[in-house]
Amino acid sequence: MSASQLEYHLLYRLKFRQLRLLVAVDEQRNILKASEQLNIAQPAATKSIRELEDILSVSLFDRSSRGVTPTPYGEVVINHAKLILSQVRQISEEVTSIAQGVTGHINIGTLLAASPTLIPKSVLKLKKERPNITVTIIEGTNDKLMPALRTGDIDIVVGRLPEFREREGISQDVIYDEPIAIVARKNHPLLGENNLEFAKLKEFDWILPPTSTSLRRQIESEFRNEGLEPPRESIESISILTNFKLLRETDMLAAMPLHVAEHNEALAVLPISFKGAKSDVGVSYRSNYTLSTAVLYFIETLKNVATNIDKL
Repeated sequence: MSASQLEYHLLYRLKFRQLRLLVAVDEQRNILKASEQLNIAQPAATKSIRELEDILSVSLFDRSSRGVTPTPYGEVVINHAKLILSQVRQISEEVTSIAQGVTGHINIGTLLAASPTLIPKSVLKLKKERPNITVTIIEGTNDKLMPALRTGDIDIVVGRLPEFREREGISQDVIYDEPIAIVARKNHPLLGENNLEFAKLKEFDWILPPTSTSLRRQIESEFRNEGLEPPRESIESISILTNFKLLRETDMLAAMPLHVAEHNEALAVLPISFKGAKSDVGVSYRSNYTLSTAVLYFIETLKNVATNIDKL
């Protein structure tokens, strides 16, 4: 079957409920659980998947006694199903917004730089001005959030903008520039050092972000630029609460966005800087995709809040 023939079959035979079922089966990895989630009988769910496989002339799932796993064909179709369903959701929200004022549901992915100040302040401002917009916040790193953004599970990602290799299919709006600080507890021994050098930093254990993050790569580059090997992590973590507690109760060090550090009174910024560890904080969204009115309104709210970021 040619691509044009397959397109014809999909246009005239594909049903939205098949797409919903497909996504549910992928999430549950079990047809029975997916059918229960959607309140349909398992035989009907199995038949619906078989019909979709017949339309495509491929197998979408590998079946075993432990459940089902998407085939490479299945992964492609599931990703597109998520995008199609997110567009259907957007149509519903846009039509309702016209009739009732701005409404909708925004799924926001957030990175460390945006978590303690920019996101909370923006959400509070949004809810005050547009109470009919609901918000879901998902915290993570770029290697987890960007794939979810591309499949439509997340509408936007807010935080330090990803490096080039993570930007394919993604558009970005810069909101502000965020310097990186080296942080320790109040009364840390290094706070009394004059002319603090990088070699001294290696005498202490570190909390480092995952190796997949741009911040980790920047930290390593800063040490190598000083002719030193990067610190060996004692702990690898992106949990703000965990990191703050560890820093307060030990002599460990961490690198984090300056505004994150400044909003914890138990921490202090060491008198040494990462010259190159600075990047833009902004919002990322899918290219060639029309953002909903609710999402556009939230992006404008982010920018308005960010104009006073130094006062947050």
